[in-house]
Amino acid sequence: MSIIALMAFLLKQVALLVAGAFVLLTLSPVQEINFRQNSIFNRLALIVFFGLLGILGTYGGNEIFNSFANLRAMAVITAGLFGGPVVGLGAGLIAGGHRFLIDPWGFSALACALATITEGLLAGWLQPRLKERAMDWSVAFFLTIIGETMHMGMVLLLSRPFDDALALVRVIMVPMLIGNSLGTVLFIHILNTIKGLRERKASDHTQKIFEIANSTVAHLRSGLNRDSAQAMAQIILEKLPVAAVSVTNAATVIGHAGEGADHHLPGAPFVTKATFRVIKTGEAIFLKEPRLIGCSDPHCPFTSAIIVPLKKNDSIVGTLKFYGSANHELNSVLFELAKGLTDLFSIQLELQDIQVKDRLLAHAEIRHLQAQINPHFLFNSLNTIASFCRTAPDRARDLILDLSLYMRKNLDSSRGFIRLSDELDQINSYLAIEKARFGERIQVRLDIEDGCEDWPIPSLIIQPLVENAVKHGLKERPGAGIVGLKIQRDQNQLNVAVYDDGVGIPDNILVSLLEKRQIESHSEGIGLRNSNLRLEHIYGPEYAMHISTTQNKGTHISFSIPNRQELLPKAS
Repeated sequence: MSIIALMAFLLKQVALLVAGAFVLLTLSPVQEINFRQNSIFNRLALIVFFGLLGILGTYGGNEIFNSFANLRAMAVITAGLFGGPVVGLGAGLIAGGHRFLIDPWGFSALACALATITEGLLAGWLQPRLKERAMDWSVAFFLTIIGETMHMGMVLLLSRPFDDALALVRVIMVPMLIGNSLGTVLFIHILNTIKGLRERKASDHTQKIFEIANSTVAHLRSGLNRDSAQAMAQIILEKLPVAAVSVTNAATVIGHAGEGADHHLPGAPFVTKATFRVIKTGEAIFLKEPRLIGCSDPHCPFTSAIIVPLKKNDSIVGTLKFYGSANHELNSVLFELAKGLTDLFSIQLELQDIQVKDRLLAHAEIRHLQAQINPHFLFNSLNTIASFCRTAPDRARDLILDLSLYMRKNLDSSRGFIRLSDELDQINSYLAIEKARFGERIQVRLDIEDGCEDWPIPSLIIQPLVENAVKHGLKERPGAGIVGLKIQRDQNQLNVAVYDDGVGIPDNILVSLLEKRQIESHSEGIGLRNSNLRLEHIYGPEYAMHISTTQNKGTHISFSIPNRQELLPKAS
């Protein structure tokens, strides 16, 4: 056979081998093995896969001069570049060992077998050193040229008689160099293409998971209940190709959307035995037959099901279920997607617990703040009222009413969110008592835009700032001073400013006031720090206070509160 004819034959065999490998590599079970190289089982699978391709490379060649023009190198070199030294050596041993065993007494058998093993080992040795470049087509091309040139050299060196070896090399060298190098390049290209497609597919699945999680997060903030579960089921059904979606707690169905809604009823007990199994074991399952689902309804349309546990703090609190039907078949991709979703849902449920604890802590801090204010203010106020009892009894009576109003609102621990008007009543009562104590030394300026009275605000969010302005700003300055409060609406938020022209806040104290640390029982500025922390906790860091202060020129504190009418307590 001429060199040209042999080259044409080998190129045709390259096309057949590459096409067959591509078909195999696109099968889902092979892909699972092919792109997960860490376990021993998967490495063995890769060795066998590429080793068998190497054997086909021998049979796909042509017998010449009692030897073979072959395509083993394209398989074993690809094995080494893709799987590393263990896979490269293993595939080389299989393909090279087979070459030796089919013709152990052939004059080139030993040389060809050793060359095949060496090519696989060399490619595997280079793989961890080249890292990402190992799967570059140019590397594969030149490595195959080098490997097959070495192959020809070993044939000349080890095969006898030498004249026969030389005649063989003259015929097969160019076709084998071209055929194997082209085959290796195509193999590498196929592997890179399939890997890229899998990565894009995984990226699409990840994006889908986060889209669903982003749409459901607002509902899960209230915990796992019938409203949030039904909303979750409907959102997932709209975004995924499934027949139905169910959400359960540990005992009953609490949300269902899609087919089977006539007997998978929210509020009713489970109707599938498989759900009890997942609740008990905590293991996700993929059921591909109707009998395995175990639905008690004989007309249930579901032919397959994916059931994944929902967990919170390592405890199983429910399940997420995807159902398949004749028109909506489930697959392993949806199984993995369901597990990813439940991981995110479980995290959100745990965060909801943390938010509840934070709200309780914030409420406890308010009570702590009240405990700090009450004794200090109460004793000073009573002394002031006592001084007016003989000289101005009517004034004393008014001050008692102001103190009563102030204390009643301050002691009402049930107030989480209140109307602005309630806070202003408390501020006016406080300022009336302080003006009675200090007379003209305190000048009050209140600028409240009309229509703000019903704005919902956290209780004790403004009054402590006014008290700080009086106690730390004005009392320390000589002569009269001004404390002011300005409140205006700006579209959907309320802008609040508390200011004074007192002594200002020293820089070192200002830094400590805004530290995000737990409130200490006797720390200065407890009211300001508490108000700022609660604003950030309730509305987010963007709603933190802005403070500007200048020594002996005063302090200006401003912040905004969004309009959240749903936070107000319901009228009884």
